[in-house]
Amino acid sequence: MPAKITVKKVTEQADLDIVHAIRREVFVVEQNCPPELEWEHEDVSHHFLATVDGEPAAACRWRKSENGYKLERFAVLKAFRGFGLGAEMVKAVLADLPADADYIYLNSQTHAVPFYKKLGFEASGPEFEEAGIKHYKMVKK
Repeated sequence: MPAKITVKKVTEQADLDIVHAIRREVFVVEQNCPPELEWEHEDVSHHFLATVDGEPAAACRWRKSENGYKLERFAVLKAFRGFGLGAEMVKAVLADLPADADYIYLNSQTHAVPFYKKLGFEASGPEFEEAGIKHYKMVKK
């Protein structure tokens, strides 16, 4: 079990390079997502890096979309899964959103729906496919 999990918002290029490497490993290499889809909206997103005992372990981001505030690209490296990083990242992102963020949503891979439900999200609409993976849109209650 890790001694210390830290989640921080990052803007420096060196940190962003680590965020991109984590996402590349999880989405492009492990889940076979098309690389061009992985790098959309980078310039308008707020990025986060999670570390375990100082070692880069996970990444995510949020952005304002035409529909509201979208949480996305939650990626945890295989060696660090099961330690609570996902929940810590969701909490950090929610705390970073503007006070007037009234519509908060994400697209959850189907297997992760129960995880996001525990964090106050509910499925909205039918299952759909994105980057070859089944998802549900989930909205913060």
